[in-house]
Amino acid sequence: MAYIQLEPINEGLLSRISDLLLCRWTCRNCCQKCYDCSCCQSSDDEVEILGPFPAQTPSWLVSNRSDDRDGDSDNTTTSEPPPTPQDVSLDRRRSSSDTSRSTYSLTRRISSLELRRPSSPLIDIKPIEFGILGSKKEIVQPSILRKTYTPDDYFRKFEPRLYSLDSNSEDVDSLTDEEVLAKYQLGMLHFSTQYDLLHNYLIVRVIEARDLPPPISYDGTRQDMAHSNPYVKICLLPDQKNSKQTGVKRKTQSPVFEERYTFDIPFLEAERRTLLLTTVDFDKFSRHCVIGKVSMPLSDVDLVKGGHWWKALVPSSQNEVELGELLLSLNYLPSAGRLNVDIIRAKQLLQTDMSQGSDPFVKIQLVHGLKLAKTKKTSCKRATIDPFYNESFSFKVPQEELESASLVFTVFGHNMKSSNDFIGRIVIGQYSTGSSESKHWRRMLNSHRTAVEQWHTLRSRAECDRVSPASLEVT
Repeated sequence: MAYIQLEPINEGLLSRISDLLLCRWTCRNCCQKCYDCSCCQSSDDEVEILGPFPAQTPSWLVSNRSDDRDGDSDNTTTSEPPPTPQDVSLDRRRSSSDTSRSTYSLTRRISSLELRRPSSPLIDIKPIEFGILGSKKEIVQPSILRKTYTPDDYFRKFEPRLYSLDSNSEDVDSLTDEEVLAKYQLGMLHFSTQYDLLHNYLIVRVIEARDLPPPISYDGTRQDMAHSNPYVKICLLPDQKNSKQTGVKRKTQSPVFEERYTFDIPFLEAERRTLLLTTVDFDKFSRHCVIGKVSMPLSDVDLVKGGHWWKALVPSSQNEVELGELLLSLNYLPSAGRLNVDIIRAKQLLQTDMSQGSDPFVKIQLVHGLKLAKTKKTSCKRATIDPFYNESFSFKVPQEELESASLVFTVFGHNMKSSNDFIGRIVIGQYSTGSSESKHWRRMLNSHRTAVEQWHTLRSRAECDRVSPASLEVT
């Protein structure tokens, strides 16, 4: 099979190089590649070269093109006789040396042309992303940068007094004890701390207080307005578990306590706690008033070595002492029509006795509508403000009367010389005294035959009478 190479349309060195590199050998009959053509395997059909030729010669090759044409015309004018068989071997030997020489000259001319070629602009092409077909790609919208506009009177809206050093919200930690004492004039408290590694408990010793302010009365019921009846409450923040309380020192502004208390707590946990000492003025006829407080993170001191401190009292956000908390459990049996009440325990009850704390007990009263139906009470726990009762009571309440029933829980301090001292009260049921009490009642109605426990904060008698008609029906 014979092959014929056709002359390209555009002459010149660049055209010849493109023909040499980019041409395709095809068959004239079927227009397929020579190695794929079936008709060309057994016949001697001619095959021509079809290659891409530039439609227009660039301007920077005009000079080279004219030079190449002169060289080609000289070669075409001289005609050579057909080669003989004897010269074929000699031509093959010379072809290798001629090929190397032509390759070297061609390389030099291409490099010279590349130097004369004008520089082309750089094009930034993004890489092609390959992914699984059918997968959904998240469309990300370009964000628009907007210039922020600041009005002229923007900084005029700030109130400098809120950021001054004389603000009421100043951090007292940045002040010394002398500066705190001169600013608030609430007195100072002397106490000590130490951790016992042998028995694994924290020891807090309340020693004395000095220069406490005189009491302030708003109702004129105080008989002695010149002296206070102070005592100190000790607890560990943040949960205030196992709080302690000193005895009440009568009619003095510089009480000496000398009382020692222990907290069963691991050493690593004690270092994460904050000791809170609250000085309170005892008032038998009204709620006790908070004089001031001292807080000290235990991580700032050496608990094993221990130490004594005099700390100035700072004002407390809580002006009055809380009345305490009560843990209750409610359970209703619809088949028997019985309402079971468990008085489990109370904590941090208001102290009613200056000498020995309190003797608290709980009175439970069932009210149907606005009529008192039944009254029961727990036993009295002596000389404590954290009593444990674990006592159960049962009331006969038909299911049709359950929606109109109310339970009134009142905590009293036993007093042998006069009437019992009121500590606090809550109402659960139809006329509940708050959202916490209403939630406990609804949980019991939605879970029959299941005991439901919840802590409740005790309220004053006046507050309960104001929000609950059932509180007015009991004594």
